[in-house]
Amino acid sequence: MTPPTPLEVNAEAEALIVLRHGEIFLKGDNRHHFEQLLVRNARRALTGIPGVTLERAQGRCFARVPQAQAARATSALQRVFGISSLSPAIPCPPALDALSAVAVHALRGLLRQRAIRSFKVATRRSDKRFPLPSTAVSSQIGAAIIDALGLPVDVHTPEVTVGVEIGREHCFVFVERLPGGGGLPVGSTGEVLLLLSGGIDSPVAGHLMQKRGCAVQAIYFHSPPHTGPRAEDKVQRLAARLALSQQQPVALHVVRFTAIQELIHAGAPAELLVVLYRRAMMRVASVVARSCGCTALVTGDNLGQVASQTLENLACVEDAAELPVLRPLLTYDKHETVALAERLGSFEISIEPHLDCCSLFVPRHPATRVSLKRAATAEAALALAPLLEQAAREAQIYRALPAGSSASARNIFRLSQSPLVAK
Repeated sequence: MTPPTPLEVNAEAEALIVLRHGEIFLKGDNRHHFEQLLVRNARRALTGIPGVTLERAQGRCFARVPQAQAARATSALQRVFGISSLSPAIPCPPALDALSAVAVHALRGLLRQRAIRSFKVATRRSDKRFPLPSTAVSSQIGAAIIDALGLPVDVHTPEVTVGVEIGREHCFVFVERLPGGGGLPVGSTGEVLLLLSGGIDSPVAGHLMQKRGCAVQAIYFHSPPHTGPRAEDKVQRLAARLALSQQQPVALHVVRFTAIQELIHAGAPAELLVVLYRRAMMRVASVVARSCGCTALVTGDNLGQVASQTLENLACVEDAAELPVLRPLLTYDKHETVALAERLGSFEISIEPHLDCCSLFVPRHPATRVSLKRAATAEAALALAPLLEQAAREAQIYRALPAGSSASARNIFRLSQSPLVAK
């Protein structure tokens, strides 16, 4: 077979990025809705990249970008939940010579980046007007690659698969299949309120809820002067990382918890303090969540990790919530959580030294199995209700923009001028 003519690729030419969505295929009659959200989120992820268009065709989503912007667009799209994998592709005419030339060009480009020991060609021919069957297309393009590059074929365990797709609306070649965010498009399963601290676990919990299609808002309990501005700054930056994951700002509700915490600390048995703090947080978070349209609370709890996270204590804390409490990290070990935090980009922020509002008043020997009756008895001796109501009403709302946005690091958090809960 005569090798294909070398292909000249203009740096300003258009590139095609193929977006594959995994679980969306299972949604039946609702699939159109999920695909619309996926396209919306992909468009948000590509904000600031010029010359981008998005479309749906052939059961896929496609992004068209200038060739010079392809790497930047690909990196942004890899963060989008609902995309199972994606491939930078080269569009070409539906002709065997053109397909062969493009395949050789694409594989030659990959060879410049790394050594390749074997390949195969996999063709998908959805346009049955094309005269050759898929197997014949793969065979002839494979022969062209062997002639031009001298690479061996391995149809069972190839190091690289050259993908060829011939459809009515698109015809293209790709040599990479990159991982996407997976899961479901953010916004497809509702909105939740994350109890966000400055630690490792809670941002990862929020990230996992985003992966299951939830848009995340966050609530942070601040106890000045016991916790200083550095603690709040950490939480703001963590909220910005979550905003990057969901391709839109995260509303961060900052609750002043000082008076509540000091009242509990002064009037309750020491061994119950942590559970009572958390019950108070659940009550305030429930009010805030209802007021901003969230249908569940999310925590970074991990079963047995600390004294407050036994089954008995988790049940006692959850009793104070008025909404379902979701705990996506419940069965994770710390190594798994840290790995996810590193992938999210929150780990380095989380390990910065800080004091949170619970750690300041933690007793030496906290109770690990607090009964609901004992917690309720301790609370009955405290005048908590007015303080809880005030804390929810006076919560300040910040708008955390996605990390890495064009706004400066000091200005990405915009204070809302309106109180969250209007009475």
